[in-house]
Amino acid sequence: MMKDFPLNKVFTLIESGPVLLVTTADGRKKNIMTISWSMPMDFSPDIALVTGSWNHSFGTMMKTRECVLAVPPVDLMKKTVGIGMCSGTDTDKFRKFELTPGKALKVRAPLILECLANIECHVTDYIEKHGIVVLSAVKAWIDEDRKERRVFHAVGDGRFIVDGRTVNLRKLMEGKIP
Repeated sequence: MMKDFPLNKVFTLIESGPVLLVTTADGRKKNIMTISWSMPMDFSPDIALVTGSWNHSFGTMMKTRECVLAVPPVDLMKKTVGIGMCSGTDTDKFRKFELTPGKALKVRAPLILECLANIECHVTDYIEKHGIVVLSAVKAWIDEDRKERRVFHAVGDGRFIVDGRTVNLRKLMEGKIP
């Protein structure tokens, strides 16, 4: 039976892409922030994420017009949440959470070597009314040897969903009945 659901909690019903770690560098300091609202923009290398001046890294990202999106697997879940619970204004998050910065090729922001994947990005737009930063990926990396490959998604109320079994329906989508 259907029942009323509070509109201010609707986002918990349609959680977005995986939780990401976003790195920035201003020439003096590297930082990491946790982002739980992101989405690919069609089949291009463009990605949107939601952030704003409430995040310390936002100013650096807007000034440098670049960042790295790092995809943490589930074994980095507690570190990822911890990163989101402290500020880069007074914390060296790479040191505190024992993460290794790696050299990116197209941006100054660092990769996070413990992550499953890293996407070097340029900022191409900011829609201030909604806090949407539009990024264009310029280089992508994946650790094919990483044993833990499951990612996790924030529901938005302190709960997370961990990816499970993968179901391949490509043939059905191509119009071929399996």
